Amino acid sequence: MKLKQITHRLNTPEASIESLQERRFWLQCHQQYTFQPIYKIDGMLMAVELLTVVTHPSEEDICIPPDRYFASISTRSRLGVIEEQLTLLEAWQATFIGHGILASVNVDGPTLMAMKYHQPILALIDKLPWVRFELVEHITQPQAATLARMQEFGPLWLDDFGTGMANFSALSEVRYDYIKVARDLFIMLRKSEEGRTLFTGLLQLMNRYCKGVIVEGIETLEEWRDVQASPAFAAQGYFLSRPVPFENLKNILIRLP
Repeated sequence: MKLKQITHRLNTPEASIESLQERRFWLQCHQQYTFQPIYKIDGMLMAVELLTVVTHPSEEDICIPPDRYFASISTRSRLGVIEEQLTLLEAWQATFIGHGILASVNVDGPTLMAMKYHQPILALIDKLPWVRFELVEHITQPQAATLARMQEFGPLWLDDFGTGMANFSALSEVRYDYIKVARDLFIMLRKSEEGRTLFTGLLQLMNRYCKGVIVEGIETLEEWRDVQASPAFAAQGYFLSRPVPFENLKNILIRLP
């Protein structure tokens, strides 16, 4: 069954068959993992983000958006992917410790809550203190008060600020370690002098609620220079490095030239 064939559900007696075919489609998907470096504004490597590449055997040359895949599979399946990701990271523990860098893993709110009761994941987290979970900002999150009480997963990062529901009242209730600003917000604000001034003020304000702000989606030298001149702590994007297969982690660039 093709991906484009399951984008609409029919309100017909065949809907249950369609639903079964859809579930089978998602269960047949394959996951591969790459990473993308995150560099501090001084050019030093800070962390790598683990990225999931999702494909289906029927269309192996087409990548399925990871957020769509994770929204379509069960919580149990999402937990299985998280466990697989952490197991992969564990195999590279010497590299992360040796270079003193972090690894970030994306997670949605419901899966984060379910992880509290999944012992294999909790056991892995105990062994990987350099792993950070990025809470996906545009997907439903637990209440801030609930997140503030969650100590099992270490310091949390907030992903994609500026694309959905996050606001500063929520930031004041949850002490995120780092907050990642979405490329769309960055690009929108840098179109005018007023926007650039607002961007600087926005980052200064956000820095009150976290250790630092990471700007996502840097694609040109000019954008990188703008981030370096801002109150941002770090950045990531194609200009700094495209996603890289995990077997190349041993050759990662520790400082940008």
